[in-house]
Amino acid sequence: MSRIVVVTGANRGLGREVARQCAVEGDTVVLGSRDLAAGQRAAGELSEGGVRGRVVAAELDVTDFEGVRALATRLLDELGRVDVLVNNAAVHYDTWQSAVHADLAVVGEALETNVLGAWRTTQAFLPLLRHSRHPRIVMVSSEGGSLASMGSGVPAYHVSKAALNALTRTMAGDLAREGFLVNAVCPGWTATDMGGRGGRPVAQGARSIRYAMDLPDGGPTSTFTRDGRPIPW
Repeated sequence: MSRIVVVTGANRGLGREVARQCAVEGDTVVLGSRDLAAGQRAAGELSEGGVRGRVVAAELDVTDFEGVRALATRLLDELGRVDVLVNNAAVHYDTWQSAVHADLAVVGEALETNVLGAWRTTQAFLPLLRHSRHPRIVMVSSEGGSLASMGSGVPAYHVSKAALNALTRTMAGDLAREGFLVNAVCPGWTATDMGGRGGRPVAQGARSIRYAMDLPDGGPTSTFTRDGRPIPW
């Protein structure tokens, strides 16, 4: 059965590739984008690729709680459910900073999008996910958020991804009795606008995310993986 998938930050990079792969498999994809025009262009281009499913652009700014709730309400009326939520939107791979001299305004923006954005979007879409027989929530994280391997540099990114991992575990525990699978995924260093050149292909990173999306009922929850293999928290 085709799924209804919502992907945040999906007009480019990993989010766009996840949307493409899901549409190829026949899913209906809501391509969330802060810039609606950019989202519409991406959805149009993906729809021209001979996909079996449907790609629909939606304005989705994860920092705007009222806007997120309004979209969730509209999709409940139009689609009736959501099967998979991919919290992909993120900002600030801040290689120019150290924790000692960090611009806390930049850190605040990272926390607002990377953590609170995923949190408020999950809260808003829970009523739709509860209408699904197979609800899945995927937090697109990074090994940069692993306390086991974290070191110096990129403080806004490190701290926000570590907090996102904590949110994953807490949300997974709260929703376990309802049959939700809530997992964090590191797509690896990927050649995107944020990751820069030299990373692995975007399609490979997206497949890492797809692993958590495609888990069977009764599969693992509250995990942190890359390519389906565990990463230390």
